[in-house]
Amino acid sequence: MTEPKTSPLAGDFMPPEPDTAAAPKLVIVTGSGRSGTSTISGTLKKLGFYVPQPEVKADSSNPRGFFEPRWAVDFHKKVLHEAAVRTLDARPEAAELVRRVTSRADLKKELKDWFATQLEGPQIVVKDPRTFWLRELWVDVASELGVTPSFLTMLRHPTEVVASRDMHYLKTADAERRLARETGNIAGWVNVALTNERVTRGDQRTFVHYTDLITDWRQTMAEVARQLDVSYDYDVTSTEHHEVDDFIDVSLRRAQLTWDDIDVPDHLREVADTVWQSLDALSKNPADADAAARLDAMRDEYDQLHTHAVALTQDHTNSAIEATRKQVRRRVTKELQQQMAAQQPPPTIPRRIVRKLRAVRAGR
Repeated sequence: MTEPKTSPLAGDFMPPEPDTAAAPKLVIVTGSGRSGTSTISGTLKKLGFYVPQPEVKADSSNPRGFFEPRWAVDFHKKVLHEAAVRTLDARPEAAELVRRVTSRADLKKELKDWFATQLEGPQIVVKDPRTFWLRELWVDVASELGVTPSFLTMLRHPTEVVASRDMHYLKTADAERRLARETGNIAGWVNVALTNERVTRGDQRTFVHYTDLITDWRQTMAEVARQLDVSYDYDVTSTEHHEVDDFIDVSLRRAQLTWDDIDVPDHLREVADTVWQSLDALSKNPADADAAARLDAMRDEYDQLHTHAVALTQDHTNSAIEATRKQVRRRVTKELQQQMAAQQPPPTIPRRIVRKLRAVRAGR
């Protein structure tokens, strides 16, 4: 990779020219769903990065495209399903549950066999909000294949993430359901942000604000190139029109709620605010030791908050579990009764009738 250079006219940073002889580079895009991961991945593709094929098709929730490999998404879903972990899982132990699954040699071989077929260019981008759960697996596979991995985490304020998820996933939910999911999603955002930051600490990484990307993508992508040591097939210091100008649509940022617009516990809000401010500091310096220390403190505080929340709702949870068990028992019992009725053996014929039938057959 050649050294970055400076434009003699503008004095702005210019990303290095591509070096095809260098080891392939992998940028793993992470961040909470609805935080702009598709936008940054699409931007990288339009600047010359390769997205493993085939890609997940666009839909109504993301009309401009997801720019994520279908195989990887399915693989991540399978792993999380086996670990019984959600994408935005609020449980502090979720990362350990995933690690127990990903420690299996067969999963590592499966990922390596697939990724080895996707080294189609010097710079590859793999985007899926679930990827950070499998960070160790991806880094090991990349290392064995001679690929240099780095991480790009998208940042969007937790209230906007919740609002955007509600807009697409809870359109028909009632007030009780919406309240539960808003609190759960904020808790999930906190746990995912803390886990994502901790597992990538020490890796080559960058944190990108969604608002910065859609406001000035050229300056934002120049900083990404500097921090991740990647290059583009377009000079981002140029004002010449580029297809990214048409791709990034500021109007897509429709969810702009604040804490006043959602109902969550004050303690959870305070933790989320501190996490957000610390991530903002990392967007300026990914190795900020003070920000890392604050995030470690929030890890402890959130874990304690979650433990207390589980204890507080224990009776409610136990009651809900028992009610579900009774409902399942009733349904299973009914289904078994219906099956037995359908397979009922013919009634027993009295012996005297049997004797008479035998006599008739014998001609008596």
